[in-house]
Amino acid sequence: MIASDVTLHEGVVVHHPDLVNLYGCTLGAGTRIGTFVEIQKNVAVGRNCKISSHSFICEGVTLEDGVFLGHGVMFTNDIYPRAVNPVGGLQSEVDWKVVPTLVKCRASIGSNATILAGVTIGEAAQVGAGAVVTKDVPSYAIVAGVPARIIGRVTDGAFGVISAGA
Repeated sequence: MIASDVTLHEGVVVHHPDLVNLYGCTLGAGTRIGTFVEIQKNVAVGRNCKISSHSFICEGVTLEDGVFLGHGVMFTNDIYPRAVNPVGGLQSEVDWKVVPTLVKCRASIGSNATILAGVTIGEAAQVGAGAVVTKDVPSYAIVAGVPARIIGRVTDGAFGVISAGA
């Protein structure tokens, strides 16, 4: 479902619109959205991004231009999530604060990575498949593992040349 409050800029492609959940978000021109993706309110997705199937982008996340998300990438927006408030009632929006997360231009996040709330993933950085990102990733860094650690650098500032040595 694509809610009526979603802003879709020119050339956005949503594969199988009946099999996504988009509400209150903005998608930049040329962006492509795969099947079974959820993008929540107050998410900004830049131009020419690719979001692969089964990914979840929660409120508070900003993806700049040219970001790639592999299949099943998960974001969080609460550092200490709870189901109930201190008096035992179900939590509502007044019981917690959204913690923003930023993914800078041309960053690439591999399939099944989890990005914890409050981190910044730097420009052209690469996050390995299955990584759990718990702290900021510098621009042009390659990170992998649980928790994610720097294992190399993108050496040319563009796309294809990568160094596997740190």
